[in-house]
Amino acid sequence: MTTSNRCSARGPRLSGLAAAILLILPGTVPAQADRTDDAKSASEAPALETVTVTAQRRVENIQDVPMAITAVESEKLEVLGSGGDDVRFLSGRLPSLNIESSFGRAFPRFYIRGLGNTDFDLNASQPVSLVYDGVVQENPILKGFPIFDLDQVEMARGPQGTLFGRNSPAGVIKFESARPAREFGGYASLSYGSYGTTNLSGAITGGVGESGALRLSVLNQRRDDWVDNTRNGPGDDLEGYRESAARLQYLLAPSDDFDALFNVHARKLDGTARLFRANIIRPGSNDLIDGFQRDRVSIDGRNEQDLSQFGANLRLRWDLGNTTLHSITGYESVDAYSRGDIDGGYGAVFLGAGNYGPGLIPFPAESADGLPNHRQLSQEFRIESNEWGRFDWQAGVFGFDESIDVDSFSYDTFAPGQPQNGYATQRQDNEAWAVFASGDYDVTERLKLRGGLRYSDDRKEFSAQRIVGPFGPPIAPIHANPSDTDISWDLSAVFQASDQVNFYGRVARGFRAPSVQGRLMFADATLPDDELVTVAASETVLSWEAGLKAQLWENRVRLGFALYHYTIDDPQLTAVGGNANIARLVNADKAVGHGAELDLEALLTERLLVTVGASYNPTEIRDANLSVFQCGAPCTVLDPAGSVAGTVRIDGNPLPQAPKNVYNLTARYGIPMGGGEFFVYTDWAYRSKVNFFLYESVEFTGEPLLEGGLRVGYDWHYSDYELALFGRNITNEEVIVGGLDFNNLTGFLNEPRTWGVEFKARF
Repeated sequence: MTTSNRCSARGPRLSGLAAAILLILPGTVPAQADRTDDAKSASEAPALETVTVTAQRRVENIQDVPMAITAVESEKLEVLGSGGDDVRFLSGRLPSLNIESSFGRAFPRFYIRGLGNTDFDLNASQPVSLVYDGVVQENPILKGFPIFDLDQVEMARGPQGTLFGRNSPAGVIKFESARPAREFGGYASLSYGSYGTTNLSGAITGGVGESGALRLSVLNQRRDDWVDNTRNGPGDDLEGYRESAARLQYLLAPSDDFDALFNVHARKLDGTARLFRANIIRPGSNDLIDGFQRDRVSIDGRNEQDLSQFGANLRLRWDLGNTTLHSITGYESVDAYSRGDIDGGYGAVFLGAGNYGPGLIPFPAESADGLPNHRQLSQEFRIESNEWGRFDWQAGVFGFDESIDVDSFSYDTFAPGQPQNGYATQRQDNEAWAVFASGDYDVTERLKLRGGLRYSDDRKEFSAQRIVGPFGPPIAPIHANPSDTDISWDLSAVFQASDQVNFYGRVARGFRAPSVQGRLMFADATLPDDELVTVAASETVLSWEAGLKAQLWENRVRLGFALYHYTIDDPQLTAVGGNANIARLVNADKAVGHGAELDLEALLTERLLVTVGASYNPTEIRDANLSVFQCGAPCTVLDPAGSVAGTVRIDGNPLPQAPKNVYNLTARYGIPMGGGEFFVYTDWAYRSKVNFFLYESVEFTGEPLLEGGLRVGYDWHYSDYELALFGRNITNEEVIVGGLDFNNLTGFLNEPRTWGVEFKARF
């Protein structure tokens, strides 16, 4: 597909679909009748830059890749992250994407097209794979590494099991850091805003020796405590954080035939854990209670979070003439500890009237999880052909080794000093390897076929035990050793209908390896071992997708549209909390999803750039016999009762944290002024309601969430300098985004509104 600008005597031609889409943006598209005979020629007219991606492990024009992909470039990432938010600021900013966390900044959970995992365990697997600088980030704590000094983020939707593997049946999100350059340069950015939020980031790059280049990237973020715990007197105590990260890269390129890129990175987080708030949900609804105050809580437990992460990777490339050999070696390690007041209130009913609140607190719950030992090693070798004519291919091998220890602690909130009264451990070793191959064949100049296979072998050795129980005896070590092999594959076709329009179709099979859950701290020791330590068998997904990609209106409009349908066999689900007070893994019979997705970028005038994203993603669990424990809190359950007391049937329910609709919009308008440019940038993201858990209830259903951002600024000296005012969540939406269902109507909220000012300098 060509990306050159084209025009005709009749002016730009739009397909019926693209024209309909543009018509929904009233007042922004210049009417055809307004075109004059002296309009700029196509070669002079402004046009969108070509977007290249590596979703198929090769550098390609995004328009030529036969799958739904969204790419977010560095400037947009800087705008979205200006308020100091973590990776969750991407939620809703891309079609079909939701991100949430009950661990705050440390542990994001990703959902694409409704597929994700609500499990809060530190060894939980997720069906969305995150790849940072070519290295898979398997543990969910690793997936929270900050976003800074990136070149681009790509999200490939649908199964990616052929070229990426490692639990990617929902899709892959790829983060690519800005690479070192021989030419000296860099940037520095400093912002200050509400709650004493400070965001400092920068990078410096330049040549070293005759063939090397370095790039140092740094980030420092902090926010003052701004929530007052009324139980310990006046003064703000919670929701502050101190986070820093750094990345050092060295690129050695002695010739065109070889280069080596070494990357070492680290992260340090010191802050508060997710702030749970007791009984903030009005019974019989999913609204906040009357008189709710975001900046106040009343808890009697400690709240703290501490995290350290270190990693390194080495990427090598050898150009062998007809082929190129790639090697990616990765190492990651993280140490984390998070402690919180889980019941979200103070006291308990057995202390007597007036000694508990807010609302009814049946019993205290204060616990922590730690990750004292973690180590991940990965190695990939991949060889690809170099322009072999009508047929090109790539093949490789992949190895993965992870060792992880998880500590769980319970504390006696009412005893002096709040001593530890419970201790449980988990240990898991995970070894996996795979071989893969992929090829594409040009049937004609307009029709290209692609296909790939991957064989995966995944094995886990798991053990869990309770050494001291807060209200039960020790539990001897319980072992589980799940393993499986699988063949993932994909087939696709791209047809170039014209120089501006491509149609594609894709069918793909994905795979997620078996998972283990063994949080024994509060478990009933009389249960059989297979209920104390639960194993979810492998899940597989078959996905069908068809769509079009177009560059229209003299390359001023880029359009992507996709329709999809998938069926998951044996989906892995996490039955969290409830009146069983323990999380369990289960396999449902099936889950299905279908929908439509739109990506649109339009340079409507020389000064106005608009992007629109939209997705429709209904999902459904299908298993007439599957029941899970309902809430222990007093919620209004909407599902029919199960065969066991306290359980409900979930057949027909949507997947948890799976919004049916996700929309986003950005618009940037610039006005030349005084040798620079005055600009206004706004961004909006909407997601529809979500279920927090597998069962449906009135109280634990998240309301629709609409958040907007605004940035007004001036840049000058060829955009080397920029001064801007910004706002995040400018309408000050307060929405419950998650809950705990075992004790009371506990919930936690979206991020607060922030305002600030930012200065940026490039050199």
